[in-house]
Amino acid sequence: MMQAIRYHRYGGPEVLQLEHIARPIPQTGEVLIRVKAAGVLPVDWKIRKGLFKMPMQFPVIPGTAFAGVIEEVGPDVTELFVGQEVFGRSTNGTYAEYTTAPADSVAPKPSSIRFEEAATISGGATTAWCALNNADVKAGDRVFIHGAAGGVGLFAVQFAKWKGANVVATAGPENVAFIRSLGVDTVIDYTSSPFEAGLEGQMDFVLDTVGGGTLERSWQLVRKGGTLLTITGQPPIERGEQEGVRVIRSALAERQDLFDIAELMDRGIVRTQIQAVYPLDKAQQAHSQSETGHGRGRIIIQP
Repeated sequence: MMQAIRYHRYGGPEVLQLEHIARPIPQTGEVLIRVKAAGVLPVDWKIRKGLFKMPMQFPVIPGTAFAGVIEEVGPDVTELFVGQEVFGRSTNGTYAEYTTAPADSVAPKPSSIRFEEAATISGGATTAWCALNNADVKAGDRVFIHGAAGGVGLFAVQFAKWKGANVVATAGPENVAFIRSLGVDTVIDYTSSPFEAGLEGQMDFVLDTVGGGTLERSWQLVRKGGTLLTITGQPPIERGEQEGVRVIRSALAERQDLFDIAELMDRGIVRTQIQAVYPLDKAQQAHSQSETGHGRGRIIIQP
C-alpha cells in the first residue's frame, strides 16, 4: 500500500484527497519509483478543474514530473537498476509515495542536483528546451520570453543565453532582479509599461507562457518569418499563416533531452529555482498557490 493524492471529480483544490491505495506494479519496460519530489505544473490544476478536456478515468492521481529512487524494474529494463536516483516523467501520477514510468522517460539524476531540483526538469526545463530547439534558436537571434521567472521561463532564458541569443523578457516588479541575474539582456516590468512598445517586428522567436491578452499582443513582436510558441493551449496555426509567422507546438522531451539538460545543470551552466515545498498532505495548498500564477520557479510536493 501507499499514500497518494487523488480526486474523483473535477473541481477546486478541495477535491484533492489523501488516500491509501495499492502500490503500482511496473509493467514491461517500466520502473517503479519511490517518489522523493514531484513538480506541481500549472497543467496539473488546469486538468483538475476540467479546463483541458481529455479522456479521463476517475479517480486521478495528479502530476507528471518526479524525482526519486528506483524501487523495482519491470521486464525488459536493462539500463536502469534498483537503488538508482533518477528523474523524469510519468503518466500514472506523481503526487504519491510511488509511481511507475516507462524506462525511456527516466534518466539518472546527477549527485550534484537535489531531488527537489530534479523534479523541476520535466515540464519545466524540458518544455523550454524543446521550444528553443524546435524554433531553431541560434546565436544572434532575438528571443522574447514571457513570464521569465516561472518554471518554464527561467529555463528558457538560460537555454537561450547558452545558445548565444539576445533575450528580452518580462516579469513582475518582484522578479525583475531575479531574471536579470539569469542573463536577460532587456528586462521589462510588465506592470509598468506595455511590453510591445518599441519592439514591433523585431523578434525572431516569442515564447508565450501566459496566454490570453498577452498572447494577442505578442503577434506584433514577431518579425515576418519569425516563430511563435504558446504553452497555454492550442497554438493558433491559422493566425500564424495570416501574420506570416511560423507557429509551432509544444513537444514532449525525449530521453536524450533529459541527459542533456541534467548535464548543463550538473556543470552549473543552468540553475533552477524552488518556489515552495509542500508535504503530500498539503497538496490542496500547493495547488492554490500555483493557481495564483505568480511566484518564482516551481512548486514541489514531497511525499
